[in-house]
Amino acid sequence: MKVKIKTCGLKRPQDIDYANDLKPDLIGFVFAESKRQVSLEQAKTLRKLLDKNIEVVGVFTDEKIENIKQIFEEGIIDIAQLHGAENIDYILQLKKIPGLKIIKAIKVSDENLKDVEQFRKVVDFILFDSGAGGGKVFSWEKIKNYTFDYFLAGGLDLSNVSLAVDFLQPFGLDVSSGIETDGVKDYGKMKEFIKLARM
Repeated sequence: MKVKIKTCGLKRPQDIDYANDLKPDLIGFVFAESKRQVSLEQAKTLRKLLDKNIEVVGVFTDEKIENIKQIFEEGIIDIAQLHGAENIDYILQLKKIPGLKIIKAIKVSDENLKDVEQFRKVVDFILFDSGAGGGKVFSWEKIKNYTFDYFLAGGLDLSNVSLAVDFLQPFGLDVSSGIETDGVKDYGKMKEFIKLARM
């Protein structure tokens, strides 16, 4: 099965044009505080421009559940990706929203990896990330024995995407800064990343 590709941090109409042309499986709107953060209105406008076959992930950090519910029910996102200190109780409350899928990001450290199994039981997917920001790669050795479907994030770019796919065979890849030039999405880099990931 081909690896799923999520291009995250889209915020301009031309970013959506790139996605519509290159067909990643998912794109991400960042609602958490970030230089890539979008407002509700921005996300609503961008979603209307997006190919209907591309799923939309909303990236949140300890967001109020009612806010995620509103964004989902307005048809702006299909999946909530959680990057904060959200616990099992929080996720169980979120799961009461019919149809919403959930990705829980785990910052890869020996301590955090102890929580993987309990989160796996209640979410649709785990996403492994360095948690360092700025596109840092963590040691892939730490997760190489996991055989369940997960997304890999953290420092992915044109130089290492093929290696990541070969070494880990992840279910999905999540890329953001690795397909940017000067802080904005770069069509050429996005195209090459998707090509390399799907080879």
